[in-house]
Amino acid sequence: MNLQQLKYIAAINRFRNFAKAADSCNISQPTLSAMLLKLEEELDVRIFDRTNKQVTPTSAGEKIILQAKKTLLELEKITELVAEEKNQIGKSLSLSVGPSIAPYILPKFIKHYRKDYPEVNLSIQEMKSEEMFHVLQDGEIDAGIAISDLPRKGILEIPLYTERFYVYLSEDCWRKLPVFKPENLEHENMWIMKEAQCLRDSAFSFCKARSKGHHIYESGSIETLIRIVDENGGFTIIPEMHLEFLNEAQRKNVRKIEGDYLSQRRISLYIREDYIKERMLNTIINSMKEFMPAQMMNEGNWKYGIRL
Repeated sequence: MNLQQLKYIAAINRFRNFAKAADSCNISQPTLSAMLLKLEEELDVRIFDRTNKQVTPTSAGEKIILQAKKTLLELEKITELVAEEKNQIGKSLSLSVGPSIAPYILPKFIKHYRKDYPEVNLSIQEMKSEEMFHVLQDGEIDAGIAISDLPRKGILEIPLYTERFYVYLSEDCWRKLPVFKPENLEHENMWIMKEAQCLRDSAFSFCKARSKGHHIYESGSIETLIRIVDENGGFTIIPEMHLEFLNEAQRKNVRKIEGDYLSQRRISLYIREDYIKERMLNTIINSMKEFMPAQMMNEGNWKYGIRL
């Protein structure tokens, strides 16, 4: 048994496909199959059941794969520790970003990151929170950016920034009011997006209000919600960073949310508790500081960066 074989079985488990696993390991499929067979013969146990249609781990294989992942992560730590001691950033950064966050930070983040750290191979995927936590715990990505307050065992949450929610109203909806107050809420005219707006700490509990109205719809994007409001009336809530996407006429339909209500969302960086690449995490912070308003960023990160 050797480390290369452990990498092979981890890849097979990840892709559940020999061709894709072999490609990710930069070897031929026959070589991958031969190395797996050799390991199974050495251990005298079948790690994967394979048919023409699927590849699935056996009960013993699941335990072996889990231990292989742990071993590979520990091996990676040695390389990371050496890099940290040499004040090196690292060769690659794999990051996931939530779909309701990506449109607002990724275009500028990628621009600044590639300019400031051209030596780092940057890889970014859009993922919903559950998928993000799964690949994060498996060590398939370095970090994830998602809505705050999503605790998971073995995962560390680092606050990044906070942005306010605003109300976006149709032309004929409350236009005479200088501000919007939650008591003005008419549930039948409310349009929501679950992923971005149904938060435990969001503005005036949109989720709880769903049962009160008969015409509440869930959309797939903030942009779609705004178009729905423009065409059908009513209102929605939009994050602060979406304001720059509005045209001049649409900006007139925006109202602040007044009163003693928490009308904001917090965004965090998630990493494994045993993650040690402090310098790599600070490349994320440094790039975000180039385009994010200082008042939105977490004060500690803005002044001192991330300390693990």
